[in-house]
Amino acid sequence: MATLVEIVPYDPAWPTFFANAQAVLRAWLGSAVVAVDHIGSTSVPGMPAKPVIDIDITLTGPDAIPGAAARLVEAGYEPRGNRYGDDVWAFLSKSAMPRLRVYLCPPHNRTHEQRLLFRDYLRRHDAAAMAYATLKRRLAERFPYDGDRYTAEKSAFVQGIVAKAVS
Repeated sequence: MATLVEIVPYDPAWPTFFANAQAVLRAWLGSAVVAVDHIGSTSVPGMPAKPVIDIDITLTGPDAIPGAAARLVEAGYEPRGNRYGDDVWAFLSKSAMPRLRVYLCPPHNRTHEQRLLFRDYLRRHDAAAMAYATLKRRLAERFPYDGDRYTAEKSAFVQGIVAKAVS
């Protein structure tokens, strides 16, 4: 069954949800963790978003991913695979509210680095953040039960922002 692409107003509690999740994830994964970053729209103050806290966890190396993945599965996270061939492994916790989507990343991973560039650019540039919010709402209305298409249709905008952030 397809899931509704629901965009909700910014919730000022999202940073607290992230902070709480980060503490738990660090405790579970221990010394394999190099960094835990709040990414995605819930990490941008004022940004409407799907009510899912996206978290990138950078690990000490690719060899740490299998053990960390097993620990997340033991904790009830649903494995979502490596969908883009970028060595980033996704997991979803449906039991938490809001939901938590965790990505295990090797060090110096390009996808992770681009996510941080995108997030930081939107945090510093209100006009870009407003344009992204408008795009997200429009795409959610256009593709209400097609999350893959919703995400794909945002990619040109995201890549444009990443290019601006790098230059």
